[in-house]
Amino acid sequence: MSKTFNTFFSIIIFAGLSPFIAQADPPVGPFYEPLTKMTPSGKLGQIIKQEKITTSVKGAQAWKIAYISSDVGGRKTIVTGLVVSPLGAPPKEGRPIMAWAHGTTGAAQNCGPSQVLNPVVPLNEYFLVGGNSWTDYGIPSIEEFIKEGYVLVATDYQGQGGGGEHQYALAATNAMDVIDSARAASSMKEVGASKKTIIYGWSQGGGAVIAAASMPDYVERKGTIADGIQIIGAVALAPDDIAIMIPNATTDQASAQKSLDGLMKMFSDNVFNFSHMAMSMWGVKAGNPNLKLTDIFTNEGAKVLDEVIRNKCMHAVADTLNYNYRNQYKSLLKDQPSNALEWTKAMVKGSVNPVKPIAPVVIYWGNKDVTNPPIMGKLYQQQMCQLGGNVDRVQLPGDQTHFTTPGSSKPFYLTWIKDRLAGKPATNNCSQAAQLPS
Repeated sequence: MSKTFNTFFSIIIFAGLSPFIAQADPPVGPFYEPLTKMTPSGKLGQIIKQEKITTSVKGAQAWKIAYISSDVGGRKTIVTGLVVSPLGAPPKEGRPIMAWAHGTTGAAQNCGPSQVLNPVVPLNEYFLVGGNSWTDYGIPSIEEFIKEGYVLVATDYQGQGGGGEHQYALAATNAMDVIDSARAASSMKEVGASKKTIIYGWSQGGGAVIAAASMPDYVERKGTIADGIQIIGAVALAPDDIAIMIPNATTDQASAQKSLDGLMKMFSDNVFNFSHMAMSMWGVKAGNPNLKLTDIFTNEGAKVLDEVIRNKCMHAVADTLNYNYRNQYKSLLKDQPSNALEWTKAMVKGSVNPVKPIAPVVIYWGNKDVTNPPIMGKLYQQQMCQLGGNVDRVQLPGDQTHFTTPGSSKPFYLTWIKDRLAGKPATNNCSQAAQLPS
């Protein structure tokens, strides 16, 4: 490197400028690139593109798909994902559908789990020993479900490969993506799926699952590509529920301010949680054009966070903020958020509806979860049980964290799902909900 270039580079850095030019969106693969330029059009669940791909799962065949869904504002979206089914002829009654909702991977266009090199594998987690990627990907219990003869569909959610801005933390939008993924799988003649569906998800996906369970109008909507989808069970692993944490937040400006301040404080205790919170606010704004990042963040904060979140996946976002701001990351926040009432209204609208679930729900949680505080699940269960819902909440044995929850819950939910498909009644601990540990 020449002395002249070194001097030029140093001047740029000391001036507080970046020598790099940010891209509007990160690059995506050939399957996805045309989708980002398309206008969403078609019936809910309609597959507009599919491509058969290889899988190492024994006895399985797989496809990448792009299908039509919609968001909390009623706008059509293009969503990508995976469909996996057993080989061979299906039974006359069709194969049950397992619709998987993944956890947080990021908000950039290249953060969809279907975009990794070998996506059709069992769940592979970034944080755990054995993780082999920059992100979480794969489908939990895929091998067991294929052996049982089920069809699996795994949404990427909108904004993670199909264009548009990902509405992270808006569980209602993510839930629509899950419901429409089941419609998409049911419409594929190649897989022989029935309408009978179990939805299961972790973290962000757990929130999407409990949101979907309380969306009877969307599930029963007519004129879709596959009317009559039957959700017969919902499995939520360490779910989030923002609305349940901010009761009365939409009553008036003062209540909204207090609720928003509380959320910001709760999720700003370290740079990792701060990154989740910042991405959540970015996602809420993505679904509500009347909101601005500068309502919550400083001018510098809004600019930096928009560039980083738009271009990087979850763990890279946290690493970037940690490297550049270290323990000063809170300097990106305004002293006090503005427009609080509009923000809380948007968050509540995009969260879990206070509506009795249409099917039995089970929640699995760990006592060491500091990412999605278990109190959210406890309050959700109390609310839904009071509405007459069938909601069970199960503490996993041992000291389980947010990231060990999927693996440690597997033996429990495999049996629970098999019982639902067999038509057995689901039990719950609603009667003890008020006394359950948080």
